[in-house]
Amino acid sequence: MALPKIDIPIFEMELPSTKKKIKYRPFTVKEEKILLVAQEANDPMQEIMAARQVVSNCIIDEDISKFAMFDLEYVLLVLRSRSVDNTITFQIKDPDTEETIELVIDAENVKFMEYENHTNKIELDGTYTLFLKYPTIEEFSTIVKMDEGDPLVNYFIMISCLNYIASEDEVHNFKDYENDDIDAFMDNLEGSVIQKIQNFFETMPKLRHEMKYKNKEGQEKTFVIEGMRSFFI
Repeated sequence: MALPKIDIPIFEMELPSTKKKIKYRPFTVKEEKILLVAQEANDPMQEIMAARQVVSNCIIDEDISKFAMFDLEYVLLVLRSRSVDNTITFQIKDPDTEETIELVIDAENVKFMEYENHTNKIELDGTYTLFLKYPTIEEFSTIVKMDEGDPLVNYFIMISCLNYIASEDEVHNFKDYENDDIDAFMDNLEGSVIQKIQNFFETMPKLRHEMKYKNKEGQEKTFVIEGMRSFFI
């Protein structure tokens, strides 16, 4: 006689970037193993792959390849809270004393950090406006693979944010153009526009939480957790 199959409840959440409601199931032992293996690897690329696999397994009827990176982070946080419990215990090393500090974080206290000056619209002139988008998981994975010292990293980050240019009469989607066309467009942008594109990326919403602790010398310190580091520290 086969073992019984246990029904898993279905829940609903709202994606931060689009406010779209999506359905999901809690993760199981299978998904916990995926996260544990990635945690042991201590490799950013492995962490992204694990997060993507877990979210893909648990989200129902959605293409997560189009999710913004902070959507993935948020979904993983909700899954972690719903599937296990809210508390995550981990250890860090104090940079001054080298002592091991144990910290406990409540996942429900990890909130989105949003900037008031964040916008996806950049006026190019009196006619055209540039609209930006959030890099997808696929694009972010490419960024992580790149050498931090490669001068093309910042350029790739910028072009991954390009969505379309619009005027009152026409719309130009960047996905419809070749890389050479996009390169030529970027070469002709003023420095102020480039700075605004960089600002868009830097001020994107993200999971962030500050934790206070004291080391053995009585010094009060702040440990900052951002993004998926909440799950792989």
